[in-house]
Amino acid sequence: MGTTELRFKTNINCSGCVANVRPYLDNADGIDEWQVDTANKDKVLTVHTKGITGKEVEAIIKKAGYKIEPIY
Repeated sequence: MGTTELRFKTNINCSGCVANVRPYLDNADGIDEWQVDTANKDKVLTVHTKGITGKEVEAIIKKAGYKIEPIY
């Protein structure tokens, strides 16, 4: 099974914010790798998934205390 790339607009806007979400995303089943482009005005979170859905990623980020919405 290959990976799927999902992209989201977030308010994860600095290295401290990235550090806050790291344990949530690193420990989530179904995430192969992820990154946040804090230089982008939309603070784009890119997630390479292996089975996790976009809704599940959104729930993880919200649980970490950040805003998130999918980019289609």
